[in-house]
Amino acid sequence: MKRTPIVIKVGGALLDDKAAALTLLKSINTVTETRPVVLVHGGGPLVETLMASLGLASAKIDGLRVTPDEHMPFICGALAGSANKSLCAIAIESGCTPVGLSLLDGNMVSCQPMEEKFGAVGTPSAEDASLLKSVLSQGLLPVISSIGSSAQGRLLNINADQAATVIAQLIQGELLLLSNVAGVLDGDKQLLNSLNARDIATLSQEGVITDGMKVKVDAALLAANSLSRPVTIASWGSPIPEILTNTTGTRVLPDTDLSGDVS
Repeated sequence: MKRTPIVIKVGGALLDDKAAALTLLKSINTVTETRPVVLVHGGGPLVETLMASLGLASAKIDGLRVTPDEHMPFICGALAGSANKSLCAIAIESGCTPVGLSLLDGNMVSCQPMEEKFGAVGTPSAEDASLLKSVLSQGLLPVISSIGSSAQGRLLNINADQAATVIAQLIQGELLLLSNVAGVLDGDKQLLNSLNARDIATLSQEGVITDGMKVKVDAALLAANSLSRPVTIASWGSPIPEILTNTTGTRVLPDTDLSGDVS
């Protein structure tokens, strides 16, 4: 892989909009001609719907879904099964050749259970990039669900932002966190081109960055510091080339890059 790989994270809500998903995958297909791309996905809405249909309670602590071990067969089926294969099918329609994977495949990522109160929820660490590099070298599109495993074979539910970050660490990739928003807006509702830790603290204190966007920005800052390179928050409706050239979206800068320049 001569060019820096791109790791794109999308939320499960994308599956509720087939047209948007197809547009995104078509845009990804044009990019794969020049750079390797990995797609990492969550599936929160799908899991919520499934849990409700099964009469199972779903709770969160600090934004993380509490996952009893007895729920994992259903969550694994929703994320590694339904969500993953739905995205793979859309990828095929877009002209890509997908390979559906989970974090545990090929020993890509090792996972450790979090505190007992979270149940079968884990934290990931990068391990072996061999499988992923092999898939990318063949011009294929890895589509990775956020299901991992402990060394003892316990299935674990991993936060999708953390999953995408660890995959970016694994292959030294450029991370894009895509959702249904264009990026981070200032107090006048204008798109911010970049943010550093000081900006985030100030805008949060002023009540400009709040609620779901605060969670997203904090996750991006953690990822940027972990990767030592900017992480971009952007819309999955924007063409990938425009995001990569900073024409749209908001770049969240690591603490080592407060100037806004990218080395």
